[in-house]
Amino acid sequence: MPSKAKSRQTSGAEKQEIPENEKPVGKVAHYYTKLGVAAIDLTGPLKVGDEIHILGHTSDFTQKVDSMQIKNKPVEEAKKGKAIGLKIKEHARENDAVYKVE
Repeated sequence: MPSKAKSRQTSGAEKQEIPENEKPVGKVAHYYTKLGVAAIDLTGPLKVGDEIHILGHTSDFTQKVDSMQIKNKPVEEAKKGKAIGLKIKEHARENDAVYKVE
């Protein structure tokens, strides 16, 4: 049986398929290339151990949250409205969507 997926409009004209088991939790505000770190503005809670999916015009990867920081201090969890720094395994771009895999 095929998995159900929602179609979400992105900043461009194309549509991307997001599985129903993913929930939006933020957006990439900036990507620091030399550090491999994304600054993410959260729209939902996130904690160490969660699996995230970063999706954008040219980005599409999942990874586990191993650690994150708020104002250069390590934290175990962050709430909606916070800005976090997160080491990521691939290149991301500003405005890429961040989803939490449920």
